[in-house]
Amino acid sequence: MRLFGFSLAYFLVILDTTVLTVALPDLRDSLGGPPAGQQWAVNAYTVAFAAALLAGGAVADRYGAARVFKLGVAAFGGLSLLCAAAPHLGVLIGTRALLGVAAALCTGGSLGLLAELYPSPAARARATGVWAALTGTALAAGPLLGGLLVDLYGWRAVFLVNVPPAVVSLLVMRPVTSPRGVRGIDWRVQVLAGAFLGLLAEALIDASPVAAGSAVAALAALVVTERRSHAPALPGGLLAATWPELLAGVAANFAFSGALFVLTLLFQDVRHLTPMAAGLAFLPLTLPMTVNPLLTGRLVARHGPRPPILGGLALVAAGLGGLALTEAVAPWLVVMGFGLSFVLPALMAGIVGRAPAGTAGTAGGVLNAFRQAGATLGVAVMGVIGRPLLAAAVLTALACACYGLATARTRRVRVS
Repeated sequence: MRLFGFSLAYFLVILDTTVLTVALPDLRDSLGGPPAGQQWAVNAYTVAFAAALLAGGAVADRYGAARVFKLGVAAFGGLSLLCAAAPHLGVLIGTRALLGVAAALCTGGSLGLLAELYPSPAARARATGVWAALTGTALAAGPLLGGLLVDLYGWRAVFLVNVPPAVVSLLVMRPVTSPRGVRGIDWRVQVLAGAFLGLLAEALIDASPVAAGSAVAALAALVVTERRSHAPALPGGLLAATWPELLAGVAANFAFSGALFVLTLLFQDVRHLTPMAAGLAFLPLTLPMTVNPLLTGRLVARHGPRPPILGGLALVAAGLGGLALTEAVAPWLVVMGFGLSFVLPALMAGIVGRAPAGTAGTAGGVLNAFRQAGATLGVAVMGVIGRPLLAAAVLTALACACYGLATARTRRVRVS
């Protein structure tokens, strides 16, 4: 039941990265606003989520994973109600950003709980597979549930649906407690990380030279502050040891979120599908992500994370290439869905298992921050370039090659 409890909360976190996408046409008709505003209705959540994930993991390690998890879930449910009541686009964007911060607290807490409740690497790998299967269901449910709710009740319903599962998660996890840690938090680093990601997304969406220059300045300040910090956001050696996995996470989420954004526009603006029909059209992509992570968990427990990551990235690149170069859609969405269902659970199991004692939340937060940065860049970049699916296929293939070369000398380790 505890695994179900914190997986249900992460289900909501992932659901909200996709559920609003198919509601954008109805949202545009209801609240109006420019196209960039519509993108920010999606990106405000992912930008704030990515920026706050580092802080969410650090806070969970410092104050106790269970305590932070419960706080995040309660805030997520309350802010969902405020999103549903938003009177205009500006309020919705601001509330969505706060929702992203709550999601980061949920995620940091759930990753810490995953390490605490399943200390054995093999048991953790299998639990990660179950966790990823439940969260993969959120990816499947996002477009489908969003389309159904929009058709029946309008875009506000996609936020109201968050409240009952949040309450259930809090009730299930009420008895669970976690010890406090000793690792400090440098809030200067967290603020600069958030500023950099937000400015970068603004520069990509609006092609703003001012935002681009400010993003570079924020990044420089972040690097300097991180090096001098008594409590850096990245634990010593973590980035150097795990950059291939972080690159793979960026590539996977760039491909998924960018393709979801582009295909939504194709289905609704070009093919004139209803929101419900558009949600059904995404099932070949998302259904493999509800069942295959169970197999991935077993593969990671036996062979380690490298084979599923390599094979998964190759399948994602093939799926994107097929979508870009052929008229067929459903078969290539299946290929891409299986690829993602191999990559994402393997990445999470590898990062959490490699984290030093007491830093599982931080290590998982680093991975998820990179993944959500990739998702933000995917929506921003693929919305403004030509042949976006083909470009994403090439980038994913390059990421696969880089990961393979970087880990070629790594001995395969059997998780016991």
